[in-house]
Amino acid sequence: MKIGIIGSGHVGLVTAACFADLGNQVICMDHDTQKIKMLRKNKIPFYEPGLSEIVRKNVSKKRLKFSTSISDVVRFAQVIFLCVGTPPRETGDADLSAIEHVAEAIASSLTEYRLIVEKSTVPVETGMQLYKTIKDNNRKKIPFDVASNPEFLREGSAVQDFFKPDRIVLGVQSKKAEAILTQIYAPFKVPIIVTDIQSAEMIKHASNSFLATKISFINLVAQMCAKVGADVAKVAEGMGLDNRIGKAFLNAGIGYGGFCFPKDIQAFARIGEKLNIDCNLLKSVQEINETQKIEFVKKVEEALWNLKGKRLAVLGLAFKPDTDDMRYAPSVDIINKLQAEGAKIVAYDPCAVPVAEKILNGVFYAKNPYDTCREADAVLILTEWKEFRELDLNRLKKILKRPIVIDGRNIYDPVMMKKNGFQYFSVGR
Repeated sequence: MKIGIIGSGHVGLVTAACFADLGNQVICMDHDTQKIKMLRKNKIPFYEPGLSEIVRKNVSKKRLKFSTSISDVVRFAQVIFLCVGTPPRETGDADLSAIEHVAEAIASSLTEYRLIVEKSTVPVETGMQLYKTIKDNNRKKIPFDVASNPEFLREGSAVQDFFKPDRIVLGVQSKKAEAILTQIYAPFKVPIIVTDIQSAEMIKHASNSFLATKISFINLVAQMCAKVGADVAKVAEGMGLDNRIGKAFLNAGIGYGGFCFPKDIQAFARIGEKLNIDCNLLKSVQEINETQKIEFVKKVEEALWNLKGKRLAVLGLAFKPDTDDMRYAPSVDIINKLQAEGAKIVAYDPCAVPVAEKILNGVFYAKNPYDTCREADAVLILTEWKEFRELDLNRLKKILKRPIVIDGRNIYDPVMMKKNGFQYFSVGR
């Protein structure tokens, strides 16, 4: 099938490359000319494991091409997926101006039937507004359909998530749209949920908000564990073995980050407010997430007393491992708070340093974990990269000024760290 993707960010580029890998003819469009120039040279503008190989493969097989023109996409593609950004406004509402501009451009370019599919995370009822915008600007009265196909791709495992999803959600307004999308997803042997557009939009927001709630809940439990001497890791293990709860997203730490959870839970709360529904639960989830970062800084102060002039080694900057994404990364707020107390920060991340350099000020970056930790007063673990789990602890202890590790991701065993001669601080243990 001929497929168009508008937007070449994490969602758009992964979707384009993976659809092409299934044998479709795909055109991926973005207004950012520099990004498209990079992609045409087989350079990926962000880090995502396995993506560059799939892009190169399908460009060479002429199944994937790139453009800066929406009209090119509309002329070429039978189905057009909208993967543009929906960043938060100051009010917490999603900024849907990019969706509107794209809808107007699609409408003016229509010459025959097209199916336009929301894939970006959008508030409920956006699909209806999308349909109205295209209809109002569709002067030639060309037939079209609008649908919703929310994405559930996790950064760091997006390619795997695309090919092995838990489920596929299709929100449609016609049998024709359902048939087309069902055909596209025919290779996937997973449950396909077909519903109305509003329900599909709700599924995405509700899913992300629930997962964020689960993270904040275990962090609340971690705060309690720290007060009474319990071990949150064991508590989470005991909870997770209950099939009604499950073990995923029960890892206590410094809170969630990235672009999706903070943005989506804020937008979901705003939707509730507009509908006159009490969303205090979601607001509490956000508050707990912010508290975790403050509590972590308190742990650093507890370990070192005064922070002024202290050299702190920060291992991990991205909001999670296997990505270079620094959007809403807990490390940013934590480092800023530490610097405000006079601490000197030396940091290392396997992928995110080029991005971090544009966001953080006054941070020195080392080339590896050991150079980062040399003569440091303490080591701070802020991202749970596999590389950090496998550090040589004896070597680490020798190069540190003080053998202090403050672990915001609970990657080490407290008993083992104590046996190795470290003062070890973690979350809820």
